[in-house]
Amino acid sequence: MTIIANKTKLALISAAALTLGACAGTYTGPVEVTRFVAEDTSALGKGSIAVAIRSDEGSDSEVLDAIYTRAILAELEQLGYTASLEGEPGQQAFASVSTRFISRGGGNSATGVSIGGRTGTFGTGLGIGLGLALGGGSKDREATTMEVRITSQETGEALWEGRAEIITSVDSKYSVATENARALAAALFSDFPGGNGETVQLSVDQLERTP
Repeated sequence: MTIIANKTKLALISAAALTLGACAGTYTGPVEVTRFVAEDTSALGKGSIAVAIRSDEGSDSEVLDAIYTRAILAELEQLGYTASLEGEPGQQAFASVSTRFISRGGGNSATGVSIGGRTGTFGTGLGIGLGLALGGGSKDREATTMEVRITSQETGEALWEGRAEIITSVDSKYSVATENARALAAALFSDFPGGNGETVQLSVDQLERTP
């Protein structure tokens, strides 16, 4: 009886240690995506397009803007668009990326990375926060949100609008700007254009690509 009890106690201690280790580990949540699509999708995924991201005044804003712009353009080109470097593009992609810090000790703060075009009334659901879980553990979190709105250069009408958000611990691979931008852009434009008003969640494993 004593031997069995000791073994059981040891097993419980080991299980508790594993649980605590997992809770204290690095956290990377799924990417949650919400999209709104115009009734006529015939113009999407073709022609020339430019990405516009308005810089904040932070010292590293230009670097961050360039990282997120490249990630968005890479996805748009995969869809069939041609990046417009000169002249007037057929479509414009207005992008907004922001990061907010979530303290596990309580209290949140928001830090803007870059602000793009206004979302207007098309896809008004983008104005609300997404309901992603923060995960377990004691490490602080970062929630990064990417919004992109594609409009016709000729008419100014919105053709497509999407928002992607990911929550990670501050030591996650996906808290680094390059990986963060790539994952958010890949999720945002996955299965493009998607269903109007749909919300989906994608794990980072689903978004990994072989070069």
